[in-house]
Amino acid sequence: MKKQLIAGLIGSALLLPLTANAADYVIDTQGAHASIQFKVNHLGYSFVAGRFNDFGGNFSYDADKVTDSKVNVSINTTSVDSNHAERDKHLRGSDFLNTAKFPNAEFTSTGVEDKGNGQIVLNGNLTLNGVTKPIAIDAEFIGEGKDPWGGYRAGFAGTTEFAMKDFGIKMDLGPASANVTLDLIIEGIKQ
Repeated sequence: MKKQLIAGLIGSALLLPLTANAADYVIDTQGAHASIQFKVNHLGYSFVAGRFNDFGGNFSYDADKVTDSKVNVSINTTSVDSNHAERDKHLRGSDFLNTAKFPNAEFTSTGVEDKGNGQIVLNGNLTLNGVTKPIAIDAEFIGEGKDPWGGYRAGFAGTTEFAMKDFGIKMDLGPASANVTLDLIIEGIKQ
């Protein structure tokens, strides 16, 4: 028993250097250094743009092992804000986000493709309006380093587009308005 315990401790010690480089970050929503914005073509004439004011999450990142990165984000869909109260009420309703039934959206990464030069594709599952589908986010590593307050930060920007009907969104404003684009700015504080 003693030999097994010692062997287990030695084995654990050997594994530590392999995982020590990965860092865990909490998305900095407190300091408003992160945002999730959306844009939808309005009838082919213009765009409706907005954001989600309440979200949070975390990610794990190691510049030497980018493909091992992981991301989890939760969005309070009731916080949708298009700068128009009546439209926001409609967006929260059953035609769009159905927030009374599904007040949260979730994104969980399933893999990362390293395209080089700080370019990545973040693959994962988005749960929105009670429907879970895979999406891909084209992202760019912005930078990392110490902040003036003694912490350490890393940041990314990304974009993705998907068809609203794929997530059970009922409202049909025509082909020009079928897709939504999400623009993401994510800055995390190392834990």
